[in-house]
Amino acid sequence: MMVKVKHTLNPFYDSNSKILILGSMPSVKSRELGFYYMHPQNRFWKVLADVLNEPMPSIVDERQALLKKYHIALWDVLASCDIDGSSDSSIKNAKPNDINQLLKETKITAIFVTGKKALTLYNKLCLPKTNISCIYLPSTSPANCAFSSDALINEYKKILDYLI
Repeated sequence: MMVKVKHTLNPFYDSNSKILILGSMPSVKSRELGFYYMHPQNRFWKVLADVLNEPMPSIVDERQALLKKYHIALWDVLASCDIDGSSDSSIKNAKPNDINQLLKETKITAIFVTGKKALTLYNKLCLPKTNISCIYLPSTSPANCAFSSDALINEYKKILDYLI
């Protein structure tokens, strides 16, 4: 069932953030729990921890500390949309977040998008305003079974070039 969803999570960043990782819209579980990539089967945190050679953060405070330590900002392309559950493929009537405002407040030099829908939405709705091409990363969603954990880790190593 399609529902109008407004993005309720603040972007996670500080003035020292160097890279921005954007999803499309937080999942139902992430919206319920108040932070990004909170579905227990989503592989984002495990992949990020492995790429950074850090222990897997299990609670929100640990996840935020990991992001701060490595100057990683998290947000989403969309401020609102119509969506069926957490299904990116169902997104309609998409309205973008103001990515430029975030860029002005940080040292971000690279923008990554997680998943094909985030890539499409960013290129259509945000790129004309930011003039910064994004770098594609495969979705860590449990729905993306085309990528093994090892393959995801290999792809996500792209972020290391921008964190030095």
